[in-house]
Amino acid sequence: MTRFNDFDILISGGGIAGLTAAAAFGSAGFSVQCVDPAPPITERDAEGSDLRTTAFLQPARGLLDEAGLWASLDEHAAPLQIMRIVDAGGEVPEPRIVKDFNASDISDQPFGWNLPNWLLRREMVARLGEMDNVDLRLGTATTSLFTRTNEARVSLSDGSNTRARLVIAADGRNSPMREAAGIDVHTTRYGQKALAFAVTHPIPHENVSTEIHRSGGPFTLVPLPDYQGKPSSALVWMERGPRATELFEMDAAQFEAEMTERSCSLFGPLTLASRRTIWPIISQSAERLFGERLALVAEAAHVVPPIGAQGLNMSLGDMRVLLELAKASPETLGDQTMLETYHRKRFTEVKLRVKGIDMLNRASMVETRALRDVRAAGLNALYSLAPVRKTLMQMGLGVR
Repeated sequence: MTRFNDFDILISGGGIAGLTAAAAFGSAGFSVQCVDPAPPITERDAEGSDLRTTAFLQPARGLLDEAGLWASLDEHAAPLQIMRIVDAGGEVPEPRIVKDFNASDISDQPFGWNLPNWLLRREMVARLGEMDNVDLRLGTATTSLFTRTNEARVSLSDGSNTRARLVIAADGRNSPMREAAGIDVHTTRYGQKALAFAVTHPIPHENVSTEIHRSGGPFTLVPLPDYQGKPSSALVWMERGPRATELFEMDAAQFEAEMTERSCSLFGPLTLASRRTIWPIISQSAERLFGERLALVAEAAHVVPPIGAQGLNMSLGDMRVLLELAKASPETLGDQTMLETYHRKRFTEVKLRVKGIDMLNRASMVETRALRDVRAAGLNALYSLAPVRKTLMQMGLGVR
């Protein structure tokens, strides 16, 4: 006879989204098991560490507070006070339009706070280690899903079996739990790749996140705390695939010259402060956000290009809704009505944001001079209308 370990919630996926969900639901009093096939890498320069960063926008901070995470993250976070958009689509790579979106126009707080992903994993794993009602199993994968109307049964790669009232799929764009539930996805491939790494620079960033548009995709510098006594930023550089691969394989000196030119030298000469990482850019959305006893969140539900800090913040929006529904009616956790309500509350917004970011990415990729001029004119027009500018900022934060 098969023996089962019983939990309220099983979370498949131990990335930033899954770990946040485990802390949030655990802090709300639910018993949680969180599993992921990859062991955590929690040191900056260790092989395989995630050198991307996450900008937590204002609405996300409340969830991190509620999950007991923010207290340990606050001291490591770089505030994002200004979002600067630079159009450098002229004949030479230099700014021709610079527009600042200042958080003070809509709030007394910054737009958000930027943190390295490897550090987030370190602090989140430490928090979960303090929680008696959370069973964190990193290095363990989900291998099968079987559901009934009143429970889900999940087999794990360590030979154990779990019975839960709700399974949360936070297991990425190739989600095994989503596939087991037979939920289809629509995927758009852009032929782009993104390079992610850290840099230092002589000119301080002054808590300004700078997104520079020319062609191939945005080039974005996001503030980090100083590194080895020098101003530092996380850099995400999106380019068409062949060009991105060429940059990835370039020797460090030539690469630093190329990225300094692409940055329009706004921060002086850029110096690599980490190894380079590279990954393909896609847009993806699930046909629905739930199955029997299953909720899709984060990249299992939606994937967007890294523009405007929308990716993980959409994921945390998923979790806020799920958590509110679970706390409002714990006895109905994971039932059909709860999951249909979750889908209804999130699906339309997710589709709109995926489409909107798709359009922004396509605009950032344009190669021809005429289309670059149209893009610059559009930025100028939108920024010049104060009510439109304010609305765009509020929409970016997810507060409208």
